[in-house]
Amino acid sequence: MKNIIITEEMLASKTKRFVNYLIDLIPFYLISYGLIYSIFYLGDYLDNYELSQFFINLSFIEELIIDSIIIVFYYFIFESLTFRSLGKYVTNTKVIMKNGDAPTPKDVLIRGLCRIIPFDGLSFLGTNGKGWHDAISKTYVVDIEKFKT
Repeated sequence: MKNIIITEEMLASKTKRFVNYLIDLIPFYLISYGLIYSIFYLGDYLDNYELSQFFINLSFIEELIIDSIIIVFYYFIFESLTFRSLGKYVTNTKVIMKNGDAPTPKDVLIRGLCRIIPFDGLSFLGTNGKGWHDAISKTYVVDIEKFKT
C-alpha cells in the first residue's frame, strides 16, 4: 500500500478523458462489427442461414447486451493487464486506486461493469472530472507525467 494522496493536479484533464473516450470507441466498433460480420459471413459460408438470420433479426435489447459484453470485456482485458486502455496509451494516462496502488482485477471489473450505465461515457464531464465508473470503483485516471511514484 503506497498511501499517496491524489491531488487535483495529478488527475487527467477532461480533454484527455474525452480523447480517451473517443479513441476507445474505435476498437469497440471494430470488435463489435467485426464479430457480427464474421459470424454472419461464417453462417453464409457454412450454408447456415439460420445463424446469419439470427444476427440480422437481433432486437435493440439483444444488440445492447452484446455491445455491453464487448465493452466490459475490452476494458477488463486492457485495464487489468496494463491499467490503460488504447485511449489511455495515446493520452499517457492510467488507472490507479485512491492510495496510488494499481487496481485489482475486481476493481477493473467493477469499472468495466459501470461503463454500461447509460451516459457513463460522458459522466466525467461533471464538475470533479470523475466518471461514474471512477466514483463507483473508487479509482482515478491520472496523467502519468504528473503522477510519479
